[in-house]
Amino acid sequence: MPASCSSRRRWLLGPNGAGKSTTLGVLTTEVQPTRGKAYVGGHDVRLQPLEVRSSIGVVFQDSVLDNEFSGRENLRLRARLWRMPRPDSRRRIDQLLAVMGLEERADDNVRTYSGGMRRRLEIARALLARPRVIVLDEPTTGLDPAMRDASWRLIDRLRRDEGVTIVLSTHYLEEAEGVCDRVAIVDRGRLVAAGRPDALVEELGGQLVELRVDTDPRKAADALAATGLSERRPLIRGDAVALPVPAGVDQLGARVAALSGDGVRVTASTVRRSTLADVFAHLTGLPAGDGEEVPTPDQVFKLVSTRCDMLADALGLHHLGQLDTADAP
Repeated sequence: MPASCSSRRRWLLGPNGAGKSTTLGVLTTEVQPTRGKAYVGGHDVRLQPLEVRSSIGVVFQDSVLDNEFSGRENLRLRARLWRMPRPDSRRRIDQLLAVMGLEERADDNVRTYSGGMRRRLEIARALLARPRVIVLDEPTTGLDPAMRDASWRLIDRLRRDEGVTIVLSTHYLEEAEGVCDRVAIVDRGRLVAAGRPDALVEELGGQLVELRVDTDPRKAADALAATGLSERRPLIRGDAVALPVPAGVDQLGARVAALSGDGVRVTASTVRRSTLADVFAHLTGLPAGDGEEVPTPDQVFKLVSTRCDMLADALGLHHLGQLDTADAP
């Protein structure tokens, strides 16, 4: 992630368990890479972790807000961890609360906030120290569609106004296709594709032929592959078979109709524009959201230990018991 890629939106896509959160953990120095190199803002995540942390803001998948504090107090605590001068932190906190639409509830206990309000406060917390890169790990998980849409509009406005690079992970493919500059798709810990969403869709094939059959779908897939419509292998999902084809293929309908002569009983057929979700499915064999990512106890222990160490380093403390927010800025 070079320092020059400012004000961009980078998306990390993959099934649950593909390695999205682990990748973000490496980029935020919470997870030690086993091999290879990674750079954030020109800093090596393994050799320069403090420099990396000072240049990023992170919104974790799970909330890290303190429910016993107000929204303003949560931001004050964060400002103290970053050792921001008190006058600067006050101005910045007031600015972010206004931008996030939280001014009227700033002094209310976070426990009383809605899910959308908590998410906005998490984003404000990540932006507090004016980072060059902000990392969002599935930021709209658990939000209703209206709140998800509002969150993306807010994130896009912040990208323009703050001039930061935004790196996100998500399995909401329609969101990624609509608002990101570049996506990377990971599967089982490996990068399987990267590029602009429209370029990835075009590479797959501009159209998608979808068939529903009441015969063996494997037989239908073989017959569809034999038509020569595409060099790609059809994807089977239940009783449906899907094949991406280049846009503008001649006599597409006639070729699909001819499958009935090959003993394939087609109950429904559709030809539509390909989407990023189709790219995802053909590269991973899964629709977005499939799979299950369950951390091992060792991974949990390492993650908690790393976050405690980061907090202690920021405060210059040997243990968290010395933390006192009474004189926070």
